[in-house]
Amino acid sequence: MPVPLVIATDARDPRPRRELSVAAGTRLLTAAHEAGIDLTATCGGRGRCTSCRVKFLEGTVPPPTIMDEVQLGDDLVREGYRLSCQCLVIDRVVVQVAPPLDEQSFQILGAGPGVRASAPALTLDAGITKELLKVTLPREEHHQTSDLECLAAAVGVAPETVPLGVLSTLPQALRDDPAGVTVTTFSPGGRAAGGARRVIACERGDTTALKFGLAIDIGTTSVVTTLIELESGEQLASVSSLNPQAVFGGDLMSRIAFAQFNPGNLRKLHTRIVGLLNQHVAEVCRQSGVLSKWIYKAVLVGNTCMHHLLLGIDPSHVGLAPYAPVMRHAAVLPAREVPLKIAPEARVCLLPLVAGFVGADAVAVTLATRLADSDALRIAVDIGTNGEVILGSRARLMACSAPAGPALEGAQIRHGMRGAVGAIDRATVDDDVRVHTIGDAPALGICGSGLIDLLAGLLEAGAIDWTGLIAMDSRAALPPRLGARLVMRGEERQIVVLRAGEAGAPAEIVLTQDDVRQVQLAKGAIASGIAMLQHVAGVPDARVQELLLAGGFGNYVSIDSAVRIGLVPDLPGRIRYVGNAASLGAQLALLSERERARAAELAARIEHVSLAAHPDFEEIFVNAMNFPRR
Repeated sequence: MPVPLVIATDARDPRPRRELSVAAGTRLLTAAHEAGIDLTATCGGRGRCTSCRVKFLEGTVPPPTIMDEVQLGDDLVREGYRLSCQCLVIDRVVVQVAPPLDEQSFQILGAGPGVRASAPALTLDAGITKELLKVTLPREEHHQTSDLECLAAAVGVAPETVPLGVLSTLPQALRDDPAGVTVTTFSPGGRAAGGARRVIACERGDTTALKFGLAIDIGTTSVVTTLIELESGEQLASVSSLNPQAVFGGDLMSRIAFAQFNPGNLRKLHTRIVGLLNQHVAEVCRQSGVLSKWIYKAVLVGNTCMHHLLLGIDPSHVGLAPYAPVMRHAAVLPAREVPLKIAPEARVCLLPLVAGFVGADAVAVTLATRLADSDALRIAVDIGTNGEVILGSRARLMACSAPAGPALEGAQIRHGMRGAVGAIDRATVDDDVRVHTIGDAPALGICGSGLIDLLAGLLEAGAIDWTGLIAMDSRAALPPRLGARLVMRGEERQIVVLRAGEAGAPAEIVLTQDDVRQVQLAKGAIASGIAMLQHVAGVPDARVQELLLAGGFGNYVSIDSAVRIGLVPDLPGRIRYVGNAASLGAQLALLSERERARAAELAARIEHVSLAAHPDFEEIFVNAMNFPRR
């Protein structure tokens, strides 16, 4: 029997309401999503975070579940808050979506300085050619020919290779301008390779100077799109956004579980990312003044799950042992099949995957960092929700997936938040805790880089021991102001990072014992990934010439703090930031067909190391969770 459900979607004004009718016993979170209400569920609706919390305004408040009590705490539970993923709609109720943190101006690592600054010697050959042609058209009835055959003869291709999408505009284009027509072709492997060309556009008049492409990095948490002029390699515009799929889960396994739950959910995940990419296309075109019809090539990179969801491929079996992707090879598709709103027959190139969760983004990082170009052993670490570690040299390449999960993005942390205005992004600990916030704004919460700084400082001060335990018994040995921040509330150990009013904080900001454990799990995943590759390859720290930190989080975290908590090994003077290496790899493959071919060669060479299947992994992971002793 249908049950009325009313959801107040604006926390600042409960009057704007959505009135729904749902089947009795439906989960409240499910009902909201099916109605198109973006109720965020960072943990994928498993009761492991607080992002989907709602407040009951009318009707019977359901008794709290264990997860309600653990995640929300006694105070919020008494006020009528519940996790929507834990509630079943039985009777008519009115609920209000809890106010999220007012996160604005996210700190997302952009595309970087580009290929011209990073690889000045690169020979540009994107495989895109534009020619102005005079096409001789049929003049007499007895000529057994067609517009298409005349065009194909002028270009030097077989008529059957010209796609249907080009034919729809062909008659007018051939007849509208006495200057001729501009024919755009794509040559896989590059123009110099002399391979088969394919016509992808035919335009009236002379547009030969207008050739553009997109490099797109689809991350689990953020997406970066860059518009580039194909002849010069110049970046014309770049835009970045949070991945809108995060509403259905902050990590990959949550999104895979969401897709498994209902066949229609796969379409939701697919349309979310395609919709965002088309918004990005519109924005970079607006910034640059370039028309989308002049974008003839796009290169996309992402991990295995993001790759599959973009293509609308069911990722269910990627989340089940043996974690096999549906496809691994490099793919080239017409834009209309994605659908990406650029030239309809533009080539959309997806770099190949390696195995498991090691996807095209890891291949792009390997390409950009030139790991395979020297005899020196180097390690590239792309720290993120789904992190990857690549170790190698000219002789050998190895990679593994090191999923840190969403904790370093602020999820599953009591007062965690993403890197937005008001987030504590840096911290020092001496006789007290001192913080810096993004934008120097009043403190709202703690983002990942701030968490790492805090833990490093608290470890050094002795407020946390090497196992991660908040050292309540050692308060007397700490400086008085710092010691006063260590408190017991019920059975929970907490460190009061800021009291209300300090650093402009509107409310108290704490670091709980469970927060510390969540960070330990996240850093343990990355650290054990690095340690495992070194172990399998027989490479001690002394033989590692350089460790490269890539990705959004990796380039904002303090190297000293990362070393102090054991996130990365202690390699004095041999750790450096390399920016958004995945985006740079996509740009290289966009501007050079030779580089795109090289990416396929690298993917075939990379040996995938499955961490969980290795007999030594459990011991390495447990050791990596602990903090280095000093």
